[in-house]
Amino acid sequence: MLNRFKTGAAALALSAFSVACVAQTATLSIQLDKPLHGVSPSLYGLMTEEINYSYDGGLYAEMVRNRTFQDRPFGGHGPGGMNHWNIEHFGNSMASMVIDTDEGPSAAQQHSLAVTITKADSANQAGVRNEGYWGMAVRPNTTYTGSLYAKADSAGMGPLTVSLVSNNSGKTLATTTVQGLATEWKQLAFTLKTGEVETSAENHLVVTVGHAGKMWLSIVSLFPPTYKNRVNGNRPDLMEMMAAMHPTFLRLPGGNYLEGDQIDERFDWKNTLGPLVDRPTHRSPWDYQSSDGLGLLEFLEWSEDLKIDTVLAVYAGYSLKGDYIAPGPALNPFVDDALDEIEFATGATSTKWGAVRAKLGHPAPFPVKYVEIGNEDWFDRSGSYEGRYTQFYKAIKAKYPQLQLIATMPVKKIKPDVVDDHYYRRADEFFAMVNHYDSVDRNGPKIFVGEWATREGSPTTNMGAALGDAAWMTSMERNSDLIVMASYAPLFVNVNPGGMQWESDLIGYDAISSYGSPSYYAQAMFAEYLGTEVPASSVAGGGDRFFYSVTKDAAKGKVYLKLVNASSTPQAVDIGLNGANVGGSAEVVSLTGTNLAETNTLVAPKRVVPVRTTLSGVGAKFSHTVPAYSVQVLEIEAK
Repeated sequence: MLNRFKTGAAALALSAFSVACVAQTATLSIQLDKPLHGVSPSLYGLMTEEINYSYDGGLYAEMVRNRTFQDRPFGGHGPGGMNHWNIEHFGNSMASMVIDTDEGPSAAQQHSLAVTITKADSANQAGVRNEGYWGMAVRPNTTYTGSLYAKADSAGMGPLTVSLVSNNSGKTLATTTVQGLATEWKQLAFTLKTGEVETSAENHLVVTVGHAGKMWLSIVSLFPPTYKNRVNGNRPDLMEMMAAMHPTFLRLPGGNYLEGDQIDERFDWKNTLGPLVDRPTHRSPWDYQSSDGLGLLEFLEWSEDLKIDTVLAVYAGYSLKGDYIAPGPALNPFVDDALDEIEFATGATSTKWGAVRAKLGHPAPFPVKYVEIGNEDWFDRSGSYEGRYTQFYKAIKAKYPQLQLIATMPVKKIKPDVVDDHYYRRADEFFAMVNHYDSVDRNGPKIFVGEWATREGSPTTNMGAALGDAAWMTSMERNSDLIVMASYAPLFVNVNPGGMQWESDLIGYDAISSYGSPSYYAQAMFAEYLGTEVPASSVAGGGDRFFYSVTKDAAKGKVYLKLVNASSTPQAVDIGLNGANVGGSAEVVSLTGTNLAETNTLVAPKRVVPVRTTLSGVGAKFSHTVPAYSVQVLEIEAK
């Protein structure tokens, strides 16, 4: 009897719990003929930097790792230089290699890999092997474009043989003979063409010779086909994934990457221009060498290729480990450098730096509306940012009054046009922040949410993070009179072991393929379906984890209603659309997960993706149920 009573009580308790878990119906009222304010046309954009092998080993399509022989061992200690390179012996050949710090092809590249071959012939060659960024992606019937700088101690040492080889079978997948090896430095170009080979990343590059002697190598480079066939260009798949996010701008060259750990490790844009042989490279703040193949011009062309605007960040005299330049005369060269940088991007060909841009192949200026002065300067304990920002602001405004200038923290001496806010939170924290900007003074600076992310999931985010992101985006849309731009960070991660320094990223990849996280798809949905104005609306009832935003595009006759249900139970919503004639159906885009940990991976890239359906019975008043753990966009005809 006692046991039976307990069982009955438990059943009653479970029934009560089930009733309590059913979310109260939300009542959503939207007044389409009462616009509150416009939507920023630049609301959603991109922010990237050299972290997680985002550029080298990621977006930048270079296949050769450590092409300039400057990578240091893990932790940055010791001379290094030969990382990811090994000696290759065939037959009875013999060779050795060392870094030569006194011999290089240019003033910017003053050292090289010296390879001494003590025994070799045409049938038994010797040289070096490069492993790539966790392999080299090789595809069938594809042409790869390469070059290297080389010299030898005797005129008869060549030719070179360059080959792509399978790690697993040892089979040569593509090979060519390169003539021209001489006793002075020369750049030698070559192409490698594959036949009917298997698509794989488990491959490496081999450079050999068939004669004894000594040769020096530098800037060994190999590119696959690139996006829009750009020379020194980007991976097509990653560029296409960014394009599918419908961004309006690119914040470049990144945050910490702009500053560097030390002043001499900042993004020194002038050192990133011109031929690769004239780019000295530099250490990134995430403890690996940046090739600077993605230089300032390549960043600007990246924006151009995606048909988006540039948000140009300029170095403002502070670096991550605390070094800074005090306001005053010592800061003037850095201010002048920023003015030169703006001129390079936007100046006519009659200007000094506009002429440099034209000489590099891009006479047309790039459109720049926003310039950000520094990055995360709240970390500067010296308190110097107020003065540094003011000095930059006055100089830039004097020459470029049309530019909107962004401060990286609040300042008092001068009113910035925009202030950059950064938020890295868990989903529940973003749920609690959805009203954060509702009461912010509209007479102050505009807001750029330049870095933000729900930090859940690794290496890329999960469904729980996508719900946190979507909830936060409803808040940014509702306050898009104040928030002019927003960009998620970090955008990229190389998912190979050792490729990640920061987890919870948007897009994952290895050498051969890539995928979007659930958060990626939530971002793409919000950016694609965005109106031009925010109508008046209100909500009553609903669960604690129900969020919404609504925008209208009168020119298109569309209303975009975004509904986020971060609860484990469905959310019923009674919707009223007043002040317009509403069509009888709506297109619905749904991103839904089975649980908060569900995610996408390289092997299951489409586990959580948007699904399109049609909702009938849509009118001035209708009811709809948002599934558990889901983000939805309802595209509604409204005239």
